[in-house]
Amino acid sequence: MGRADPQAAIFYKAREMILLMNVHLNHFPRHEKYALCQEIRQAAYGVYSALVEGQKRYHNKTTLTRLDVQHEQLRMLLNLAFELGYFGFKDGQRKNSQSEALRRYTALSILVNELGAMIGGWIRSLRAANGVSAQHA
Repeated sequence: MGRADPQAAIFYKAREMILLMNVHLNHFPRHEKYALCQEIRQAAYGVYSALVEGQKRYHNKTTLTRLDVQHEQLRMLLNLAFELGYFGFKDGQRKNSQSEALRRYTALSILVNELGAMIGGWIRSLRAANGVSAQHA
């Protein structure tokens, strides 16, 4: 199989994550609209942009390292939003039960984790192609 297939899958997963994330972010408290929501969006869009850059660069070790870091930043921002209780909001007001908030957060976390696994696989395949062991990376 060609190289495009795994990359098509990673782009699909990233778009799926961004679409769901934006639905949930639109319900966060109004006072977070230009704060944490914006940081989360920028982190997600940064991950998506780094995916494109990683696909297009011939030497992409630093690009993939930056992608990995941006992905982890996104994960930490979403964790913070959950700990602050923002997944329990609907239309800017606290309306959802804790179980609904957990369901929303879990659905998004699964996509973020799957994307992270795909990024990790891409990095490992690049290292294997370059003959770099995990100890030296």
